[in-house]
Amino acid sequence: MFINNFDPVAFQIFSLEIRWYSLSYIIGILIGWFLSKRIFISNNELRDKFDDYITYLILGIIIGGRLGYVFFYNFEYYMNNFSDIFKVWQGGMSFHGGLLGIIFVSILFAKKNDHDPFRYLDVVAIVAPIGIFFGRIANFINSELYGIETNLPWGVKFLKIDNLSRHPSQIYEAIFEGIILLFILLYFRKKGFMKSPGMISGLFLIFYSIFRFSIEFLRVPDEQLGYLFFNLTMGQIMSFLFLLIGIFLTLKKNETWKN
Repeated sequence: MFINNFDPVAFQIFSLEIRWYSLSYIIGILIGWFLSKRIFISNNELRDKFDDYITYLILGIIIGGRLGYVFFYNFEYYMNNFSDIFKVWQGGMSFHGGLLGIIFVSILFAKKNDHDPFRYLDVVAIVAPIGIFFGRIANFINSELYGIETNLPWGVKFLKIDNLSRHPSQIYEAIFEGIILLFILLYFRKKGFMKSPGMISGLFLIFYSIFRFSIEFLRVPDEQLGYLFFNLTMGQIMSFLFLLIGIFLTLKKNETWKN
């Protein structure tokens, strides 16, 4: 059994605390930015615009992620404590909210430059698992989004939570939503799927949603929500909706590609 008693603060500069979760965002964005421009973007015009697009992307992630958490996960609390919405440093971000934010700013930026938004979204989809990986590792360090109780030998005791041996669900998600998803998308890219804008985005939604939906059976639901319809968590419900969108998008783009 592994004992988790990590400090969520990576280091401190005077009174400023730099947390692992913040670093995970920064590292994920920087690596994704670098790889996008060096490897995954073949169009010169798109590559030239990508630096400007990153600003939109960061805003989409932060604003979308925060508002997603507010509306999907803790609406009643934030309506009664409205000013807390702006206290992002206290935690509370939604992956699906961030995803919606990315989609919105990508459409906005692409329209401004007369580009197909899927050309941006496909690139983001390929590098997103890198950011997801670091984010889930940060979740593990922070002892958040932890799993249900288990007797398996790789169970983890999160001392900040209790003395129970639990599934390291954050590590499961880091492996499947991060590493495995990255290799799946690289495989489809190698097969030429990026030639049809939107295909990689659709495949990202499909595989991410399947992995997230499955692993959440081993994860403790959000305390303020618990289990919802059909004994599913909010994350599972959102993943199912995005799975349907991914299937529709992939089928539609595949049909266009064949024609």
